[in-house]
Amino acid sequence: MFFIDTLDLEGLGNRSYLAGGARTAVAVDPPRDIDQVLAAAARRGVRISHVVETHVHNDYVSGGQDLARLTGAAHHVPAAARVSFARTPVRDGDTFTVDEGITLRALATPGHTPHHTSYVLEEEGAAVAVFTGGSLLIGTVGRPDLVEPRLTEELARAQHASAHRLAAELPDDTEVLPTHGFGSFCSSAQADGDATTIGKEKSGNDALVQDVDAFVAALLAGLDDVPAYYAHMGPTNAAGPAPVDLTAPPVADAADIAARLAAGEWVVDLRNRIAFAQGHVAGSFNFEADGKLATYLAWLIPWGKPVTLLAESPEQLAKAQRELARVGIDRPAAAATGDPAEWIAAHAELRSFPRATFADLAAPDPGGHRIVLDVRRDSERADGWIEDSVHIPVHELHRRQGELPAGVVWVHCAGGMRAGIAASLLDAAGRDVVAVDDSFDAARSAGLPVVAGPGSQS
Repeated sequence: MFFIDTLDLEGLGNRSYLAGGARTAVAVDPPRDIDQVLAAAARRGVRISHVVETHVHNDYVSGGQDLARLTGAAHHVPAAARVSFARTPVRDGDTFTVDEGITLRALATPGHTPHHTSYVLEEEGAAVAVFTGGSLLIGTVGRPDLVEPRLTEELARAQHASAHRLAAELPDDTEVLPTHGFGSFCSSAQADGDATTIGKEKSGNDALVQDVDAFVAALLAGLDDVPAYYAHMGPTNAAGPAPVDLTAPPVADAADIAARLAAGEWVVDLRNRIAFAQGHVAGSFNFEADGKLATYLAWLIPWGKPVTLLAESPEQLAKAQRELARVGIDRPAAAATGDPAEWIAAHAELRSFPRATFADLAAPDPGGHRIVLDVRRDSERADGWIEDSVHIPVHELHRRQGELPAGVVWVHCAGGMRAGIAASLLDAAGRDVVAVDDSFDAARSAGLPVVAGPGSQS
């Protein structure tokens, strides 16, 4: 009897899997912090005999090489993937035994990358599940534009063909288990639900219900921004990542924090945006530990810039350090935990800025010096925006602050988290800022003039 355990990487919007039988198992697309994979195997009482990669990942650092080294497992990587470490090359049709009566069969599914490979889990020769990585996702597919711009259309067409191959060769009740699609920017769209089968995808996935030309046109038109740190993930994974180090970073006191700020290093406050707005170290940035910390901090920070973390507790710090290691921010330069009053020099004052709702923004502006800043992505703004608002996506704000006119900046996003990040960036730069912590859906009902964009359904 087979089992499949799902390991959710919520911060990155990905999943990893452990599957096997009574004695041995295979790990699929494992994350950098492999201890959770080892713990899952220990709970099952199985030995990890195989580690498989569906592709060289562009959105996180893989733990496959390290997991294989520690367990003695065979490390299976698509043969066409250009990597510089020892591995077992996998080609279309290759089959290997996971446990008695349980096998894994490789199925070439190019599209997300040229070498992308899916793996069909079979019990007594019958397909029961397929690990689709960045190929066929729940209601969508993996994006085809992360490898090389000149290959994007070719890979989009390959995605369509790969989806049809999976649909043609596998039974309708085969469970589809993707790596991407749960918030990762490696997906061309958000997953439609939490679970699916080949049969369900046949009736609802655009790759399987549209002809290739219509599918490719819609897919390419809908591609969103690519996080800047993705440029570093593929080369890191191809070279073979170093083992993860999650030991506690050096402790920073108030003087050390001040010195790091003066040196131009990033000091990141992990508390929630409400607490940060009420009081924080001048010059620090706010990336909530419970938000998409790894995605947005790795996206915004200049690559290789030292980062010091400020956390409410050792537990919050450890969780953040783990998430950041998954995207190649390996070692915080320093860290401090506790109360923000402890993070500043004696007699210094904490900075603060106001928070507001869209109803507050709709109130009259007696001074007439209010600037509305929209930090959503281009694709979100296409659905509508507040009239006369300035648009700078949050991931571009750090280098484009000079484009903002003088005045008090009221910054908003779609829900509040990114507005909090943006407000902290502007506050650190000395701007007067108000963080609009509200759902954008409330803008129109508050009486604000909302322009209907080309993507609007209204």
